[in-house]
Amino acid sequence: MSKPMIRQATTADAPGIARVHVDSWRTTYRGIAPDDYLASLSYEEREDMWSRALTNPDNPSFVYVAEDEQEGIVGFAMGGPTRPEDDVYKGELYAIYLLQAYQRQGMGRRLISAVAERLTEMGIHSMLLWCVVGNPSCMFYEALGGQEVRRQDFELGGVTLTEIGYGWTDIGALTERTKT
Repeated sequence: MSKPMIRQATTADAPGIARVHVDSWRTTYRGIAPDDYLASLSYEEREDMWSRALTNPDNPSFVYVAEDEQEGIVGFAMGGPTRPEDDVYKGELYAIYLLQAYQRQGMGRRLISAVAERLTEMGIHSMLLWCVVGNPSCMFYEALGGQEVRRQDFELGGVTLTEIGYGWTDIGALTERTKT
């Protein structure tokens, strides 16, 4: 397996991002989200969603992909201004997903670093992300210095889940910590 490169996503990446999105949800949220909800996830629906996100000129977000020479897109991260606007955390990591075979190889750190660097270029120096309780990635965010700053409940597939908001007040430290 070669070391995937990180690059900004293009519209042509929508099918690959959709595949990673669905496959990652099915592995990451097994035992957390309802099985029937995970089974109902559709590559076509996610591809439409990502095509719209990547072509919307009014969308302030950005997407980076991890691309392997043989496998194509194996991960992605999406970031932008915090939704909704926040007094403390001005940037947000909206999503980060990697195919299971590419996890624990530094790829997540590289994707987060790319998002943090882009936020910094936008004049944003703090970041928030949300992670569902029970997701093993919670430990990853804590290891990167994320501090639990909030909790909130949400409904998914008829079940109430809780997510933790991890915050960094200085993403400059995060980018230094995650560079490889």
